[in-house]
Amino acid sequence: MRDHGGNIDQAQARFGGQDWVDLSTGINRQPYPVPDLPAHVWTDLPTRAAQTALMRAARQAFGTDALGVALAGAQAAIQMIPRLMPVGQAKVLAPTYNEHAACLRAAGWQVEEVTEIAALAGAELAIVVNPNNPDGRHHDPKQLRAISQQVGCLVVDESFADPVPELSLAAHACDRLIVLRSFGKFWGLAGLRLGFAFAGPEGVAALSQMAGPWPVSGAALELGRIALDDATWHDKTCTRLRADIARMDALALRAQWPLVGGTMLFRTYHTPDAATAQSALAAAQIWSRIFPYSPHWLRLGLPGKEKEWARLETALHGLV
Repeated sequence: MRDHGGNIDQAQARFGGQDWVDLSTGINRQPYPVPDLPAHVWTDLPTRAAQTALMRAARQAFGTDALGVALAGAQAAIQMIPRLMPVGQAKVLAPTYNEHAACLRAAGWQVEEVTEIAALAGAELAIVVNPNNPDGRHHDPKQLRAISQQVGCLVVDESFADPVPELSLAAHACDRLIVLRSFGKFWGLAGLRLGFAFAGPEGVAALSQMAGPWPVSGAALELGRIALDDATWHDKTCTRLRADIARMDALALRAQWPLVGGTMLFRTYHTPDAATAQSALAAAQIWSRIFPYSPHWLRLGLPGKEKEWARLETALHGLV
């Protein structure tokens, strides 16, 4: 099933109401403050110079000198990657973000979902999400580099890696190791649709050809550059998120929901019954994420404003 978080319209249709707190995604609810942008980013076609400036900022922010391309979110790369090479056998480290396997299967790949990194060996294309969504598993970069030598091509999706740069393999991207990064999650501007793929010359050329001459809007190029250059905001946000995940885990513990895992942008808990827990939170107009492969896992993004935290605390208190 290609189910996703962020489907707040479905929550509204099912439960009613308009004043929802959407915690069904891992999107930062205290987003980067959007400045006034020059008029030309809305009226003119994006320029090569603007694309180059954004990629310079991205390389600096992600700690890499590798070649890369800006795309309409990491999702755009996920949909293009199955067309980078002849169809064959792919392995996906699971459970994980379901679009990887779905896009591969839609393109004709034979997909095997495995639960251990070592089991990826021998695949023509292997996929790892690091940190993983939804269980937050961290994978040793050295182990991933080693497995990249045992597969045709390894794709590492680092959409939630911004607070943990030590996990990143962006500096080692090449044609056998493709690294994806998201902008919308950590910077909280998912509607901008901006992401990056780092690879070797052949991979970047192929992705760029598929994406076309204007894969990213002028507004995304400008705002992405500004935000990626703002190291102070990045560091302050990481500090806040560390406090927020501790606060979230404490609230869940009071509800007797043990932690399955998570990142600094979402937490996944083991509940007695995830569907029942989701409905109980929905009664307070808080939307959460459940998964078709687990009757117990429930994922919550982190609230933003204090009134959102207060609503969640009240809702969880009612479950005790």
